[in-house]
Amino acid sequence: QVQLVESGGGSVQAEGSLRLSCAASGIGFSISAMGWYRQAPGKQRELVATITSGRATNYADSVKGRFTISRGNGKNTVDLQMNSLKPEDTSVYYCYGQNPGYGSDYWGKGTLVTVSS
Repeated sequence: QVQLVESGGGSVQAEGSLRLSCAASGIGFSISAMGWYRQAPGKQRELVATITSGRATNYADSVKGRFTISRGNGKNTVDLQMNSLKPEDTSVYYCYGQNPGYGSDYWGKGTLVTVSS
């Protein structure tokens, strides 16, 4: 069974930093793309950042210049360095992994990030 496990969430004051990590287990091949999504209270889930197996990155406009996504050499881990955090960054953050075949994409259970003013 493929699982994505997130870590690093917590509470931080505005302008602080957190680093989220995600590792995939139970998979014998490299995931083509991974990323992070978030869902704030009362809002729809939105893309935060993605990274391909070739390490091309894409960021939401709201986090450009503040967040950095990266992945390990094995391609099945992904981190999100979050700097200059704002209260509006408060969300449950979900790790994402693209299924290269016909099955469903992979999702972590989520980790809560709370930014206080």
